[in-house]
Amino acid sequence: MTDSFFKRTLGLGSLVLLGLGGCSQVAQLPTPPNPLAVNRSEAASPNRPPLPLPENANFIVAAVERDGAAVVRINASRRVSNGDPFGGLFGGPPAGGNRVERGSGSGFIFDSNGLLMTNAHVVEGADRVQVRLKDGRTYDGQVLGADPVTDVAVVKIDAKDLPTVRIGNSDNLRPGEWAIAIGNPLGLDNTVTVGIISATGRSSSEVGIPDKRVGFIQTDAAINPGNSGGPLLNAAGEVIGINTAIRADGQGIGFAVPINTARRIADQIIQTGKASHPLLGVQMLPLTPEIARENNRNPNASIDLPETDGALIVQVLPNSPAAAAGIRRGDVITAAEGQPIRSASDLQTAVEKKKVGDRLALELLRQQQKRQVTVQLAEIPQQQG
Repeated sequence: MTDSFFKRTLGLGSLVLLGLGGCSQVAQLPTPPNPLAVNRSEAASPNRPPLPLPENANFIVAAVERDGAAVVRINASRRVSNGDPFGGLFGGPPAGGNRVERGSGSGFIFDSNGLLMTNAHVVEGADRVQVRLKDGRTYDGQVLGADPVTDVAVVKIDAKDLPTVRIGNSDNLRPGEWAIAIGNPLGLDNTVTVGIISATGRSSSEVGIPDKRVGFIQTDAAINPGNSGGPLLNAAGEVIGINTAIRADGQGIGFAVPINTARRIADQIIQTGKASHPLLGVQMLPLTPEIARENNRNPNASIDLPETDGALIVQVLPNSPAAAAGIRRGDVITAAEGQPIRSASDLQTAVEKKKVGDRLALELLRQQQKRQVTVQLAEIPQQQG
């Protein structure tokens, strides 16, 4: 297999995280048609009865009224050192002083005693975090912990009897379901946008941020800088994800952290102040029979790929558990703990279900030959600030 295959397959567009330090220019998105609008000319026709509205015609309004009060604006600021060695002669501030960088994002209250979730990148490196409620009340926030691997953070404010969101279940989402985003994009507080679930289980490599460990929800509900950390709701008004990022090279392509992942990480942060993640030590891409056939038709390919679904290993990190177990670049993982692996996200999920130090039994194909390996998972090193 040639390097060009991996480089071509990994050629993804850029991604914009939507919190502190996000992009300053965003292409204006077209206004989607209202799926609940009634054709008044038809309704008024004397030959036809009025068209009845569906029973759940106001489900969006109901969802927003139920959860909107628990969606907050997060203002984060941090002091950074000035680095202009020319004393400001070229327009920059002189070296030796400090300047304050400010950014804003969104979050949502999930515990009435002042606990809220947001994205890690919204509060990353912040010296001060302020939380503004929809009713105008403002509180100083304490970051209990932030996990850059899943981009989830928990913030605490000193308040009681707060409105809370309802938490849903993100494991059984299906493409085509309704998706409602609430947040504070571009400084426009309490903005509501609507779309659908476009896809589920998008691996970090597919999304373009391979350092994350998330099977992302993809949605076409309009999200923009400032939406980051806000909730993605289903038609019942339950939180199913945390809005996180958009593709800068496309419209209607946004991503959210599934709420089941976020809850698990939030629980760890509340209990220990940090999240712990098992490490396999590979970078991977989804393999399909179509991708395999394309590679195999290339006369310059060094090996043939099996025409199957699985997780194609494109890199093995040195001194990692995968390297110690003998996993190689070009291997295709087809099963974990006896369960089929049909995509990179399946393998990612199998690893996340384990704990640090656990053993993970894998089945792989190497040059069309089946092999069994067992990997003892290590811990992902904590990023240094």
